[in-house]
Amino acid sequence: MTLRIEDYALIGNCKTAALVGRDGSIDWLCWPRFDSAACFAALLGTPEHGRWLIAPKQMPFAVIRRYRPGTLVLETEFRTETGSAVVTDFMPLGEGAHVLRIVTGRSGRLEFRTEFVVRFNYGSTVPWVDRLDDGAISAIAGPERLVLRSPIALTGEDLSTVGEFAIEADESISFALSYGLSFQSPPPPIDPFEMLEATERLWRDWSDRCPDVRPWTEAVRRSLITLKALTYAPTGGIVAAATTSLPEQLGGVRNWDYRFCWLRDATFTLQAFMHLGYYDEAQAWRDWIIRAVAGNADQIQIMYGVGGERWLPELIVPWLPGYENSLPVRIGNAAHRQLQIDVFGEVVNAMAQAIEGGMNIPDRGRANRILLLDYLSRAWREPDDGIWEVRGRSQHFVHSKVMAWVAFDRASRSVAAEGPNDETARWREIADEIHAEVCERGFDRELKSFVQSYGSGRLDASLLLIPLVGFLPANDPRVQGTLRAIENTLLVDGEFVLRYETDDRADGLPTGEGAFLACSFWLVANYVLQGRCADARRLFERLLSRCNDVGLLAEEFDPSTGRMLGNFPQAYSHVGLIVCALSLSRETGPVEERSESSENMVHAAPAQA
Repeated sequence: MTLRIEDYALIGNCKTAALVGRDGSIDWLCWPRFDSAACFAALLGTPEHGRWLIAPKQMPFAVIRRYRPGTLVLETEFRTETGSAVVTDFMPLGEGAHVLRIVTGRSGRLEFRTEFVVRFNYGSTVPWVDRLDDGAISAIAGPERLVLRSPIALTGEDLSTVGEFAIEADESISFALSYGLSFQSPPPPIDPFEMLEATERLWRDWSDRCPDVRPWTEAVRRSLITLKALTYAPTGGIVAAATTSLPEQLGGVRNWDYRFCWLRDATFTLQAFMHLGYYDEAQAWRDWIIRAVAGNADQIQIMYGVGGERWLPELIVPWLPGYENSLPVRIGNAAHRQLQIDVFGEVVNAMAQAIEGGMNIPDRGRANRILLLDYLSRAWREPDDGIWEVRGRSQHFVHSKVMAWVAFDRASRSVAAEGPNDETARWREIADEIHAEVCERGFDRELKSFVQSYGSGRLDASLLLIPLVGFLPANDPRVQGTLRAIENTLLVDGEFVLRYETDDRADGLPTGEGAFLACSFWLVANYVLQGRCADARRLFERLLSRCNDVGLLAEEFDPSTGRMLGNFPQAYSHVGLIVCALSLSRETGPVEERSESSENMVHAAPAQA
């Protein structure tokens, strides 16, 4: 039986992450990085493609899940007629690469079964499995090795390793899985119980710094922990999600690899971290951006690997059947070659946000800003592939032009604040030219709304960002008309906002997908700016109710089936949650004393395709 996307929880070590199902099976794990090949790939196939199950033998069983407060330590409590027990799953932070699982009896007696099925290279390679001198199980294929240690007896069965054990109240049995290189000494043993205590302490010390955000503090804290978990600590890069190829439509082809870092994510992520006082993470993300952009503006990419890698070729994995037969399964992302003009606005705005937040921008970052703006002064006139990374023809997307305006607007103001500069007047002039063109060519007077692209007559949720980035004030009739048009056309069930109308195949893909959760958060932010605070709060609470039982959100939601869709967990769904909570909390009193303009309230754009 295939689990729903929302039936998974996340554990991680700020280098990679694993998905643990409600059934006690780890169905997805890439080691040693988020974008490494998976050794457990059952998420996109079957148990034969790799998983690690620890679950009661007796069926049926009830399941209650939770994270230990303020941590990424997951507890899955199993209850049967004979008793109850908890499986605690976590990945220690710091050096080494481990997944630790501790089974603890709560009441009565339960019999458990474990199935350890390793398949390297996304489920394709069966390893050579043998025992080390200390009795540990070693699984090797090529350069990689996994070592499993546990006090219970483990035996081989049908190209897997299995074991059975009973647990009674107050007893604990541990399992330690470690990753290493096959041509080096095996990873040494570690104490799971000591590591549990240390891991819990580190997460709590970090998350306890989250300020009060009215009734939404715990949801914000969980989202912050999720963003931290999606951070590649060695570089500061933040991946869009921990997975690849979870579909935007069940059985469809909109299946993308999101285990990379999008420049588009910069402003909103910096904003979330800074507003909540997490400046170390914001600075690491800032530094990652500066390194990734490098020194040639016409070579800028919209996404990079977690280390800043530029070559992300898109491949199809033919042996995996896909989540609920959603094909193809993709590794890599061809969108890294696209022209998306809006990312220039994102990067320049990120720098402006960092300066406003009191962060220093190195000389290299300031020099990069000039190079980017010089390139953008020519490129903004060109059609591009837009925020949604369409795979059809390039167009003059309104959102792209708006973000080009953001680049020159923020640069002209930031540089003017820093002191006299000959470029300031030229940047202001370009910003004004873009603004005038968008208002003339991007606004449909019959619809009384801005449109997706020049002359298209079609709506797009990215138009909700127009007031949020300060392009026009919220009370401008054109903004209000656009909001009404989107509510009438793209809003489903009063809660879910579709990205755009997909029925004309203009994006180069078959029609149909779920509703982007980030777009619904943009609608919340618009309601706040419109003074419709009751509507904003009502919609926000409904969106919060769509989190799964451990507080996680995917990329999309299917209103017709009530299921999550897309890659999971999605960073920008959680960033949207954070910033909307901050905006709403300011309506009832500031979280901290600060002044906010509308352009700094919300700016989020999820990675796509």
